[in-house]
Amino acid sequence: MPDDLRPRDIAGLPARHARESRSPAEARGRFFNTGNAFNIVNPPVPDHAFTEEPRRALDDASPTGLIACDLSQVLGCAFPATTPLVLARYGRIRTGETLTTDFAATGTIAYVIQGTGVTVCAAEEIVWAAGDVFVLPGGQPASHTAKATAVLWLVTNEPQLAFENLRAPAPGRSPTDLVHYRAEEIDRQIDLLYEIGRDSSIAGSALIFSAERQEASRNILPTLTAAMNSLPAGFVQPPHRHNAVAISLIIRGEACFSLIDGRRKDWSSWATTITPPVSVHSHHNGGTGQARFLIIQDGGIYYHARAMGFEFAEHPA
Repeated sequence: MPDDLRPRDIAGLPARHARESRSPAEARGRFFNTGNAFNIVNPPVPDHAFTEEPRRALDDASPTGLIACDLSQVLGCAFPATTPLVLARYGRIRTGETLTTDFAATGTIAYVIQGTGVTVCAAEEIVWAAGDVFVLPGGQPASHTAKATAVLWLVTNEPQLAFENLRAPAPGRSPTDLVHYRAEEIDRQIDLLYEIGRDSSIAGSALIFSAERQEASRNILPTLTAAMNSLPAGFVQPPHRHNAVAISLIIRGEACFSLIDGRRKDWSSWATTITPPVSVHSHHNGGTGQARFLIIQDGGIYYHARAMGFEFAEHPA
């Protein structure tokens, strides 16, 4: 390299090629170094709340269809993404109409915001209503038909697969079957948590969703965790942090807010909110009733890597 083109240190070097390539395979090689390709910093995951998307999904004038919570431009992703590995959507289905989904994902986690309906997937059928949670296997189309106008919250790991240029699993190869959790059973399980109680070393009274094929991992999908968190009136979930990002659906919570790295974020009904990874956050219920929010995390990846990094913390000054 001529002296007039030589950078002051290795951080200034561009991508390097082999001096002499003897085959196309050699020509494809690139060389970097610890100065220009170590500890890479990508655009951060923002502390964000999607409020316009649920408003559109709940609007009587909106047609049957999907509304994505897409921050791909902010994140610098070449594919739709709410966070680098997770995508959330609202699905609206008018009475008597059918919405078909077939995402390039390992599976789909769904929460019924309103309405009643039927979902058919993998030769099985479930009948759902507001407050239900269900999981769909990847690699299988699903048809959702509303008996009364319905809004679903749908979360997948499509960005994870898109990042690695992978397809959905072949039919029958998904790591989950069709799984259905009814609202009344969710309530019963949450009531049991409060009846038994917990000590201060446990982070909260969240109900964790899993299934027969993921029971050993305690997850709902290999890389995704799902939890219904609840806060009694006047309760504060203490400040804590973890490496997994959290995407939350605010189900109910009057006069509730979160503190994210010292910044207040007021809750909005049916909003999709992002808690960035590693941020110090706490949740506060200033109302008179129990608050609830459904949390999806890419925690399965961090559990598998032994790197969840959960710890209680103090809020930044």
